[in-house]
Amino acid sequence: MRLVVADDAVLLREGAVRLLTEAGFDVVAQAADAEDLLRKVRAHKPDVAVIDVRMPPENADDGLRAALTIREELPETGILLLSQYVEDRYLAELLASGAEGVGYLLKDRIAEVERLTEAVERVGAGGSVLDPEVVGQMLGRSRDKHPLDDLTDREREVLGLMAEGRTNRAIAEELFISERAVERHVTSIFSKLDLPPAKEDHRRVLAVLTYLRS
Repeated sequence: MRLVVADDAVLLREGAVRLLTEAGFDVVAQAADAEDLLRKVRAHKPDVAVIDVRMPPENADDGLRAALTIREELPETGILLLSQYVEDRYLAELLASGAEGVGYLLKDRIAEVERLTEAVERVGAGGSVLDPEVVGQMLGRSRDKHPLDDLTDREREVLGLMAEGRTNRAIAEELFISERAVERHVTSIFSKLDLPPAKEDHRRVLAVLTYLRS
């Protein structure tokens, strides 16, 4: 899998590149600012771009802006955003065009090699990945009456893990329940969120988007 890694912090960027290379990924280019990132992604057309949200030249959300441009120009390139803090508004903006091939991790996860590599692989395969802290913050946010209010505690747990990009089997292992039980919970979630029968992956994406927008 071919990657471009973008972060203006040299030590973090080099550390991520070393870990990803040792894990078997082909890092074809590195970038220290959003403009260089766009040039290198357009030139190399990688499978995944690993991007820091805050980058030069403005040191604001330049990485996110570049990611949105990449999504528009090269939709087949997966996007894994890295952020110092939980700022789920960035993820919501990126997900506006769909959740396929999108991930969001806190920078602290770079040191967790297995989590980082799994996230890159999942995003590269067209899946979605959310940092557990982002999921936890969303789940704990107070809100008015919403479709999610009808979910049971267990269904909320299942949906939260779905939002992290987990498969039914992985959810079953995490919650120590059977895969059949997970399937029943997922079906119930679809029903309570008023998601009519359709392709399974499509309904999962819609359920996760409903979750994020809550």
